[in-house]
Amino acid sequence: MPRRCRRPLHPGRRNGSRPRRPAADPQLRASGENRLSRVAEAASARTRRALELFAPLGPTYERYARVLSLGQDPRWRRFLVSRIEAGPGDKVLDVATGTGAVAQELIRQKGCEVVGVDQSSEMLTVAREQLPATVRLVEAGAEKLPFDDASFDALTFTYLLRYVDDPGATLRELTRVVRPGGTIASLEFGVPAGLWRPLWAAYVGAILPAAGRILSPGWHEVGRFLGGSIREFWRRYPFERQLELWRAAGIDELRHRRLSLGGAIVIWGNRA
Repeated sequence: MPRRCRRPLHPGRRNGSRPRRPAADPQLRASGENRLSRVAEAASARTRRALELFAPLGPTYERYARVLSLGQDPRWRRFLVSRIEAGPGDKVLDVATGTGAVAQELIRQKGCEVVGVDQSSEMLTVAREQLPATVRLVEAGAEKLPFDDASFDALTFTYLLRYVDDPGATLRELTRVVRPGGTIASLEFGVPAGLWRPLWAAYVGAILPAAGRILSPGWHEVGRFLGGSIREFWRRYPFERQLELWRAAGIDELRHRRLSLGGAIVIWGNRA
């Protein structure tokens, strides 16, 4: 039997912090042939729009996401996972797992047990082809997760809060399924400040749609959609407002890192 590795203290974790409590086994209750229709019916208009755009792109998603992010997307995901305090024997939930890129990185970096959740059956089909059989995949929405309280040792989510009607309520639901002291971390697109903002605006407003048109009609629609989606989210929820939502959800020790000149941001903290 391989020897369990001792995990280093998580960056930013203080000595003498709250004792670690083991997570309960996740109760995976999402199943059945009609699951897709139930998830789609329960989704908000904003979520349904995202499903319509991204679900057909599963087979090409990772490759073209790398191209359209100028090669940065894999680096962002690696950094996201590096913020998680987990190791062999721990259970980590990856919400909005998509094709499983973050789940793969969690296994590579942490050697933990991973459960992936997504609302798109098409994306999960691709994820099943790429992930080890030990990864459990569940079709469900982030707003109402089919797991018991404190089921997981840590949680990641990527490009999620822009697509829900109530980010605060969604954060509270994500926090619910994590044990006290467990890490919660997110990756989201950012809006650069200062001199970089005009360049970013030109990229998302003109270059991204044009590049998407070259790839496929579906990616052209994504290119047209993303800039407005990112702007609207940051207008409704400026950075300090986002941090307030995290704190109100019961997440403390908040930290963040802006990546790629502010084009992406990772936020992480611990369940109180």
